[in-house]
Amino acid sequence: MRPLALALQSYVHAVADAVGVPHDATMCEVTDTATAYLALSRRHPERPEQDLMLLWSEGQGWSVAVETAPTATPVLIARLGGDPVPPPHTVARFVTDAIAHPGARRLVALPRPVDRPGLIERMERCSSPR
Repeated sequence: MRPLALALQSYVHAVADAVGVPHDATMCEVTDTATAYLALSRRHPERPEQDLMLLWSEGQGWSVAVETAPTATPVLIARLGGDPVPPPHTVARFVTDAIAHPGARRLVALPRPVDRPGLIERMERCSSPR
């Protein structure tokens, strides 16, 4: 694996641990962009019949969305914004807040320039044992 792919996988597993998602319910990949997916076991009060997912991309950071058909655009519930690589406990709190307080998070996120070496460094810092 390339350095970004390894750092992303470690970071996603650290976030999964904080959120309470088993590692086998996660996926991440690095192609022209780096992305991650975590299947959430919790439901949104406004959409109790649909599964939720936690998504990450290097340009947008973390968001909670409703699972849709693979070819459909996900229905965003909330986007964390700010640092695209926050500590795992921050992501866990974001997920809890997004589900408990529907509509409390803004969905606007501006694309930001991607500094892949910086992403690797921050992911490694967030996923290393303390």
